Amino acid sequence: MKDPLARATSRPPATLGEGCVRRYDPEALDETSGCEFRGAAELWRRWQDEQARGEKPQPK
Repeated sequence: MKDPLARATSRPPATLGEGCVRRYDPEALDETSGCEFRGAAELWRRWQDEQARGEKPQPK
């Protein structure tokens, strides 16, 4: 085997930027890249509500 990584089954998604501003390309992310989080919008809204009320976020 010339390249041991050639048989790897996963690859990191494409990125944008460099250095400390490097981030994943949102256009390249989908459910096949393992980044789908269906509860993200609800979690974000709940966290914002708790912050607005001055509450400490509680794990659920």
